[in-house]
Amino acid sequence: MLMSRKAIFLVALSPLVWALPQMASAETIFGAMSKAYENNPDINAARAGLRVTDEGVTIAKATGRPQISGEVSGTLQRVDNGLVGRRDFHSSSSGITITQQIFDGFQTVNNVRAATASVFSERENVRATEMQILFSAAQAYANIARDQQLVSIRKQNLAFLREQLNASQARLDVGEGTRTDVSQAQAELAAAQALLVGAVAQLKTSEAVYVQIVGAQPVGIKQPAPASRGLPRSLDQAVASGLRQHPSILAAQYAVDSAGFGVKVAEGAALPGVRLEGTFGRTTGNNTSNGDNTSGAITARLSVPIYQGGAEYGRIRQTKEQLGQQRILVDRERASVQQNVVSAYAQMEAAIAQISANRQQLSAANLALAGVVEERNVGQRTTLDVLISQQNVLNAQESLAVSQRDAVVASYSLLAAMGNLTVGSQNLQVAEYRSEKHFEAVKDKWFGLRTVDGR
Repeated sequence: MLMSRKAIFLVALSPLVWALPQMASAETIFGAMSKAYENNPDINAARAGLRVTDEGVTIAKATGRPQISGEVSGTLQRVDNGLVGRRDFHSSSSGITITQQIFDGFQTVNNVRAATASVFSERENVRATEMQILFSAAQAYANIARDQQLVSIRKQNLAFLREQLNASQARLDVGEGTRTDVSQAQAELAAAQALLVGAVAQLKTSEAVYVQIVGAQPVGIKQPAPASRGLPRSLDQAVASGLRQHPSILAAQYAVDSAGFGVKVAEGAALPGVRLEGTFGRTTGNNTSNGDNTSGAITARLSVPIYQGGAEYGRIRQTKEQLGQQRILVDRERASVQQNVVSAYAQMEAAIAQISANRQQLSAANLALAGVVEERNVGQRTTLDVLISQQNVLNAQESLAVSQRDAVVASYSLLAAMGNLTVGSQNLQVAEYRSEKHFEAVKDKWFGLRTVDGR
C-alpha cells in the first residue's frame, strides 16, 4: 500500500520535472539558435552564394572599363632556289591594344543596376535561410525537451505498473486476488516496456537531428518557454508585419527591379555604340622592306545595329515576360506569407489553450487514479480499473508534454512567418553576419586574384 501511494505521487509530479533547476552548463534554446547561426552548413553555404552574387557587380562594371591586350608573334621563313641559294628570313612583331567603350546604349549602367538588385535580392534570401535555420534549431530543441519528458513519464509509468503487478501477485498469494488480475498487470507492464523503448528511440532520433542543425551535442536540455520577444499583439499586426518585412517578399521585389533593368539592357542592344581603340606596335627582322618600324593608331568606331535577324527583338520581348513573371511571384510570396502567419498564429493559440486543458485533465486523472486504487484495496474495484485509470493519467501526461512542445514551436514559427526571427530580435549572443562588408570590398575592385578572406 505504501509503495502504491509513492508510485502515484511520482506520476502526479512528472509534468513538473522539467521545471526543476538544471545544471549551470545546461544549453538554452537561445544558445542552440546561436550555435546553429554560426555552425549550420546551410547558412554558411547561403552566405557563400551571396558572396558569389556580389562579384556579379564587378563583372558588370568591367564592360565600362578599359580592355587591354598584348600580342607578340615571330616568323621564320626559309627560301631555297637555284639562283640565290638558301636564305632564312625572320621577323617579329609586338603590340598592345587598348579599347574603351564610350557608349553602349546604357547596357553597362543597367547591367550594374541589375546585378546590384540581384545582390539585394540574394541578401534577403540569405536572411530567409537564417530564419529557417533558427526556427529549425528551436524546433529541434523543443523536440528533445518533449522526448525527454516522454521517456521520464514512461519510466514512471513502468515503475507504477511493476508495483501493481507485485500488489496483484501478493493478493493472489493470500487468496484475495485472481490470476486474471496478475495477467492483466503483466500485459500492461509489457506494453509499457514497449512504449518506453519507442520513446528512447524517438529521443535518439531527435538528438541526431539537433546535432545536424546546431552542430553540437545536446547538453542539459530543459523545457523552454514559448517565445516572448517580438511576438505581435494581434493577428492583424502579425500579418501586417509579415507583409512588410518578410525576406521572401523583399527578395521577390528586388528580383522585379533586376528584371526591369534587364529589359533596359535588352533595349540598349538596339541602340548605337561608340568605342575608342588605341594600338601601338613594333615590327623587327630581315623580312621587311623598310626594316624595323614602330606604329601607333587611335580609332573611333560607331556601330549602328540595323537588323540581326530579329534576335534583338525576341530578347526584348523575353525580358519583358520575365519582368511580368517576377511581378506575379511577388504576389505569390505575399499570399504565402499571409497564409503562414495565420496558420502559425492559430497553432500557437490552440497549443496554449491545450496546455491549460491538459493540465486540468491531468489533475482530474491523478485524483481519479488515487481514488480507484483506494477502492481496489477495499475490494470495490478491480486491477483492470486501476490499469485503465493509470492509462488515463499516462495519456494526460503525454498530451501535456506534446502541447508544451507545440506552443514553443508555434511561437517561433510565428516569428519566422512574420520575418522577425533574427539575431537582433531574440538578443542572441552571437556576432551577426554583415553581408555588406564583402560587397563594399569587391564592388569596385579592378585587380586581384585573392578573395576578401585571403584565399
